[in-house]
This record gives sequence, C-alpha cells and structure tokens, in this order.
Amino acid sequence: MAKHVVTMLPGEGTGPEICEAVRLVIDASGVDIKWEYEDIGLDCLEKYGTLLPDKTIQNIAKNKVALKGPTTTPIGTGHKSANVTLRKVFDLYANVRPAKLIPVLKRPWDKIDIINFRENTEDSYAAIEHMVSDEVAQCLKVITWPGSYRIADFAFKWAKDNGRKKVWCVHKANIMKMTDGLFLDAFREVAKKYPDIESGDIIVDNCCMQLVRNPAQFDCLVLPNLYGDILTDLCAGLVGGLGFAPGANVGDGCAIFEAVHGSAPKYAGMKKVNPSAVLVSGIMMLRWLGEEAAAARIEKAMFAVLDERKHVTYDVGGTAKTDEYAQAIVDKMHAKA
Repeated sequence: MAKHVVTMLPGEGTGPEICEAVRLVIDASGVDIKWEYEDIGLDCLEKYGTLLPDKTIQNIAKNKVALKGPTTTPIGTGHKSANVTLRKVFDLYANVRPAKLIPVLKRPWDKIDIINFRENTEDSYAAIEHMVSDEVAQCLKVITWPGSYRIADFAFKWAKDNGRKKVWCVHKANIMKMTDGLFLDAFREVAKKYPDIESGDIIVDNCCMQLVRNPAQFDCLVLPNLYGDILTDLCAGLVGGLGFAPGANVGDGCAIFEAVHGSAPKYAGMKKVNPSAVLVSGIMMLRWLGEEAAAARIEKAMFAVLDERKHVTYDVGGTAKTDEYAQAIVDKMHAKA
C-alpha cells in the first residue's frame, strides 16, 4: 500500500502533458505515491455536463490532497470556474502563492522572497452576481469577520512556523470602509496574538507601486480575494513569470496544489510548455505531505538543470520539450545520488 494517495487532475490543453512530466519527476524522487486520475475542466462538459464532475469531488474528498493542471474558464457567459467551485466545496480558504527569485533567472532585483496569503472564498471574486435590469449588472462584495480572521491567523501562524519577520495586510479600507475595513480590523486583532511577528498594512494601489519599485521590502502579504488574484500575478512577473509560479489552496485537512497559468490550448500536444509551475506546486505538495527530503532533491535538481541551460524550454531560451526538461531533472537527481 502506497504511503500517500494523491488525486491527479491533469486539466485540459497542455495540462495532461505537463502533469505527466511532473509525475515522472516526483516518482523519480523516491517518494511513495499512488496517483488517482480524475477529470476537470472544459473537456468534461460533453461527457458530464459540468466542469467539475461529482466523481472528481468524491475522489478529492477521499484523498484530501490533489495536484491540479491548468484549466480554462469561459469568459463572460457560461459555466462558473471549476477552481472557484473547488474552493467553495472544500472550503479551501487559504490560497498560498510564493514569489521567490530563482537565482539562475536574471531579474533586475537581487532578492525577492514573498509569500502571498489570499483569502479564497469571499469578496467580489466569489462571483455572487445578478442582473438588476437589462442594462445593470451587480456583484456583491461580501467580507466576513470569520473569513478575514482565519486567513490572517493562517498567515501569521505560517510566518511564525517558518521564521518570517513581517506580515502585511493589503486593503482599500480608505475607500471601502466597511468591507475592507472589516478585513483590516480582523487582521489587526489577529496580529495581537503574535507579538514576535511584525505587522503592517498598506493600501492596495500603493502596494502595487512598491512591489515594482522595491519588492525586497515585503515578506508576507495577506490579501482579500480579488486583490490577491491580481497582485499574485504581479509578483509572479517579478520573479520570472507564470511559468514558475506555484500555488496551493488549503483548508482544514484538505489541499489542492496547482499552477496559476492557463491551459495554453494552442500548444496542446506539442510538448512545448514549461512544466515548472506545476512541478514547484508539486514540491509544495511534498512538503505539505511531510516529504521534505524528496522536495529538496527535486528543487536542487531543477535549479541545476536551469543553471546549465542545456535542456530548458523555449520560454527560458532553450529548445527542450516538456518531457525532455523533466527527464533532465530526473537524470540530475540520479547523478547526484
């Protein structure tokens, strides 16, 4: 019997080839995982009539952990995002997105190491919308004390457990005094429980400017849902783009790890895209499972392959295919054994 059973959600477009490359690397790390594959995304519509079949939900509920490839959400009219549905079904209230500068990727800054903690279930991003009339649409921005308190507490606890120094609250409480004001008040209340962790707050527009001027000043950011969706992509751009941006959606006892980039359907089947974002999400998953040695082994090998530049994908100046890049990481792990 395998030590860990993980739901694999390949997604669509380039998702299946990315996830197979990542599975190859994780399996080669020596960790004992049984993968159970389930469907999600646009490809499910014809077969199941939904982006997120019940059998997929049931499998995740059983295993409590999943690794997810990219999916596409229809723009405008159509079905609600499968990602949003997953977060609601499993109450995955904490979206954790690191933005750490990879040394071999040349960027204008010497150091960036930011952890974003995005509230994942509330705010206008929850898409509670309706038509007031044929010409007026309305979206509700719902912020609650329990939702705000628990994401702040999650962030401070993570900071304490991982040796972080400061947690910032990102908000627009100067304008949205009730909703963002409540979020900020909850943050300040939580901060009192962690006197050893410095805290501060910053208005979201100023935070955007400060991130592009001096990102090294930030350590941990706590954000409402919509601001978090936007600023985490900004942070990804600072450290190399979405091709290296991992993410985790975490609740009490359940977690889904995924890249944040799209499914790139125009590249589907070409084995062209960089699987690093899903791979680094897989590394986060291994650490969540307590497999630190395997996670560190993969991370070290990936950095070595990127540094050599012989077997990297087109987005970082190479010609290697998705599976060739993955195999180079596997070979590097074996060479160092």
